[in-house]
Amino acid sequence: MAKKAKDSSSQSVPESVYQLKVTLDGIRPPIWRRIQVRGDISLFKLHNILQVVMGWYDYHLHQFSIEGEFYSVISREADMLGDDFKDEKKVKLSKVIPREKFKFIYEYDFGDSWNHNILVEKIFKPQEDLLHPICLKGKRSAPPEDCGGKGGYYHLLKAINDPNHPDHADMLEWLEHEYDPEYFDADIVNKQLAEIR
Repeated sequence: MAKKAKDSSSQSVPESVYQLKVTLDGIRPPIWRRIQVRGDISLFKLHNILQVVMGWYDYHLHQFSIEGEFYSVISREADMLGDDFKDEKKVKLSKVIPREKFKFIYEYDFGDSWNHNILVEKIFKPQEDLLHPICLKGKRSAPPEDCGGKGGYYHLLKAINDPNHPDHADMLEWLEHEYDPEYFDADIVNKQLAEIR
């Protein structure tokens, strides 16, 4: 009986864990996260994880671009764009990301076009189950939603940091809450990730 219990618990251990470095494209100083996720998750679940670790709110469409193929949620909104997506809910990470040092792109918000460059740093067999995704490290806050892409983001930073800037008051009012571009707390992110099973 003891052996049977051990076998059933070992079945929950994922075949592989992927360590990914996620970097927001074209932003300096860099905004990035290092995470570990199970290899058997769907790309849709990876999308949800990326939303949490980057601090986005999933207000907009998104897509993964992997070796010339596009993956997203099949929806009326996506169909209206005329793009040919594959259903990310039906695709496991390990099936489309074959090796270490592999790179792919996650784009969030087709208007602001936030491209995230994702590097597969490691693929390894874990000693125990990875109950939920983990954020190992990261730097700086993601830009606020709907700030207007890279140009809008840099304009926002300039305006909020200069009390004499003509848009200073308007930008602070638009933000609605304090925004610190240097802030990142992995502990808080991991508490949120603990809810993703």
